[in-house]
Amino acid sequence: MNIILYQPEIAGNVGAVMRSCACFGAGLTLIGPCGFPLGDKRMRRAAMDYAVPGGLQVAGSWDEVVAAKTGRLVLLTTKGATPLPDFEFSADDTLVFGAEGSGVPEAVHESVDARVVIPMVANARSLNLSNSVAVTLFEALRQTASLP
Repeated sequence: MNIILYQPEIAGNVGAVMRSCACFGAGLTLIGPCGFPLGDKRMRRAAMDYAVPGGLQVAGSWDEVVAAKTGRLVLLTTKGATPLPDFEFSADDTLVFGAEGSGVPEAVHESVDARVVIPMVANARSLNLSNSVAVTLFEALRQTASLP
């Protein structure tokens, strides 16, 4: 299972996602530009000494990710079509998450294989990015019998 963060804006969120990826054995790719330098101390502080399996990858563009994909690209979005508990994950899925403030552009929405929403109470807008990754990654790994 792999995670992609599309143009993340907050270093601490990326660090927290790095910890989740390390704990669950998932790969992590960032698509820039990021809202902070990659060596940002807030990212390092949140990640602590946890290492992402295969190392942190950086893609130059969304097109580069699409050209190299091997499994499905599954976008988590507040505009999702399928609720998380109803979606059937595969072990080779790549979970895509947008920028904290703006999500992903329409071109990304149109090029993914599936769009999934995390169900929440009526007045909630969205979870924090790192929480969304952790919730979704756990569910995907649980469904595919891939939990450590």
